[in-house]
Amino acid sequence: MNRRPVTVRVARWSAEHPWRAVALWVVFVALCFVGGNAAGLKEATAQDMSVGESGRAGVMMEKGKFGDEPAVENVLITARSGALDQRAAEAAAKTAAARLQGVPGVAKVGDPVPATDKSALLVPITMSGDPETASDRVEPLRAATAEVQKQHPGLRVEEVGGPSINKALDDTLGKDFQRAELLSLPVTLVILIIAFGALIAAGIPVLLALSSVAAALGLSTLASHLVPASDSTSSVILLIGMAVGVDYSLFYVRREREERAKGRNHVDAVEIAAETSGHAVVVSGTAVIIAMAGLFLANDVIFSSMAVGSILVVAVAVIGSLTVLPALLAKLGRWVDRPRVPLLWRLAARRTDANGEVVPSRFWSFVLRPALRRPLPTLLVSVALLLGLAAPALGMQLKFPGTEDLPRTTPAMQAYDRLTAAYPSNGTTHLVAVEAPADQAPAVKAALTRLAASTQGDRLFAAEEQTGPDLKVSPDGRVSVLTVPTPFSSRSDEAEQSLNRLRDDLVPAALGGLSGASYAVGGGVAESDDYAANVWKKLPLVVGFVLLLTFLVMAWTFRSVVVALTSILLNLLSAGAAYGLLVLIFQNTWAEGVLGFTSMGAIVTWLPLLLFVLLFGLSMDYHVFVVTRIREAVQRGVPNREAVAEGITGSAGVVTSAAIVMVAVFSIFATLSTIDMKQLGVGLAAAILLDATLIRAVVLPSLMTLLGAANWWAPRLLRGSGKHAAGKRDDLPAEDADEPTGELVGVR
Repeated sequence: MNRRPVTVRVARWSAEHPWRAVALWVVFVALCFVGGNAAGLKEATAQDMSVGESGRAGVMMEKGKFGDEPAVENVLITARSGALDQRAAEAAAKTAAARLQGVPGVAKVGDPVPATDKSALLVPITMSGDPETASDRVEPLRAATAEVQKQHPGLRVEEVGGPSINKALDDTLGKDFQRAELLSLPVTLVILIIAFGALIAAGIPVLLALSSVAAALGLSTLASHLVPASDSTSSVILLIGMAVGVDYSLFYVRREREERAKGRNHVDAVEIAAETSGHAVVVSGTAVIIAMAGLFLANDVIFSSMAVGSILVVAVAVIGSLTVLPALLAKLGRWVDRPRVPLLWRLAARRTDANGEVVPSRFWSFVLRPALRRPLPTLLVSVALLLGLAAPALGMQLKFPGTEDLPRTTPAMQAYDRLTAAYPSNGTTHLVAVEAPADQAPAVKAALTRLAASTQGDRLFAAEEQTGPDLKVSPDGRVSVLTVPTPFSSRSDEAEQSLNRLRDDLVPAALGGLSGASYAVGGGVAESDDYAANVWKKLPLVVGFVLLLTFLVMAWTFRSVVVALTSILLNLLSAGAAYGLLVLIFQNTWAEGVLGFTSMGAIVTWLPLLLFVLLFGLSMDYHVFVVTRIREAVQRGVPNREAVAEGITGSAGVVTSAAIVMVAVFSIFATLSTIDMKQLGVGLAAAILLDATLIRAVVLPSLMTLLGAANWWAPRLLRGSGKHAAGKRDDLPAEDADEPTGELVGVR
């Protein structure tokens, strides 16, 4: 008698000792969460996140130890219409200076600065205290500015600056994420209630997902001492954790209910679910972990922190599905189907025949008919459609979102637009950093002064609005930084041209003759350009790694090279179509009114790499689950065509339910204000929808029907033994029995 896999033995033990299993899970989650909080979070520094030349510039500036510059706010005075009345503006500036001088948190009020075109007057305000927390102290300044506005109603008097913009964005984005969190949980519950028709069955997947997220958050905090965490780590853990936690539970609970419906007792039903759906969960989890591990090859701390968080939450969800989930199902027994929602229960109940076998869904049988009866034309048409959707991805442009891409719904951002229009140097800037021996400081200063002068009169650069260049020198004289403004938005072609002119011509001409000096050009435009170049450079390496390891795992799991190869190809089709849809929607303007965004003419720089690994990992959930059901049918001797139909119709309900949950949650992210979250939400939702419908219900069945027995071909190295050995031909359908091209390899 063959020894059962460890996953089945663990599930059996958990089902026979439910209270112990539940207690161990609670202790595990609590230890992870409390231990993580006790250890504290180590966040990535600017040096950790440095990429390319802009990263080198950032490292130089850190070496300079310029110290934290105080936070600066401004009172901007402009005309409501027409030309600005200079006398009235000066009077308003005096009122503002007098009122703001006495406000707590204000260190200094500077002299009014007129715009070059006389369209505005700017009163600079230097704030006291920690500049990192300045946004928490802007309310008194806002109130004082509002009082000045009341005294000068004929003018527009408004507060604008980094702290006030950060405060407005924190408020807006905080409300966004709070709304998303509040919506995602009830939406998930509602969909699961519809899928199961019972409240307890619907609550179990959410319980596993939330506990997995809590444990992973604690573990990721501990892991941050090895791989520093980024701001997005916890968001990725929540996103991935809810997706896989719900998916794995759905697969498991559905199969356990199906086995109970056939008359098996609770423990046996759990054991069979562990051997089938549990096996699929382990394979799916492994595929997700492999995909996310590919992010380490990007050699970027942000991607590495995302990889750590994702791997941890998937591993925890897999462990939970093999331990606490069987325990809960065995302990609850038939109570898992209580309390029932009358109408939904009848809709969710699976019809069975006299032998307890599930009766195929008429709807899915109808959907599958073209793929089973005319597989070749169905395959060609569906693949052509997916390739057509993927085609726009060939023109994909990558850029970081700039300040101009932030939502303009707040007065602070509207004031920022007026500020940069009147004072271009307050907008997009390049930073030229130079590191040289201290005795070279005069020569460096002279060279940077010449560099600043060479930008004047060039339409790609903004005119100086003060006497002399904006030049800073470190206390030890070793590091100098020149700020070079450009009047164009950070993601415009002109801003990139100005960067290229600096890097290729102006900076080498001005600084190339300095002895022992190193220099680099940084700033927002440079960071976006360098990061995009790094993503394009690393993408083939990450893709190759993910494809190779996923192929090996799938080939070993299914004992079939063909299944592994088709898995890879189908997931590439799905990812390509998602990329194409993103380009169609976000690099153009036709969808702006529908989704509430302003097109930046590009895709967010980090999205293609993250999206690929996420989609490749998550879509494997469905693929493994569906192919596992098909393989089970083939093992029982069901002919290939009928096995494909049985596997897909038998898994359609759970795959559809899981997909609807993920599409709904990802769609909520598409409603957030920032362009990066919109693109991530739309990309994930569209890809999962395509994957669960067109890929799994059309492309996969038509391809597997065409391949017939060749689906299960494997070289001698992968062939099983005993009753699952290759060459056991009596399980093949008659029309395939004489084919000499492949070997049928069963499920281990």
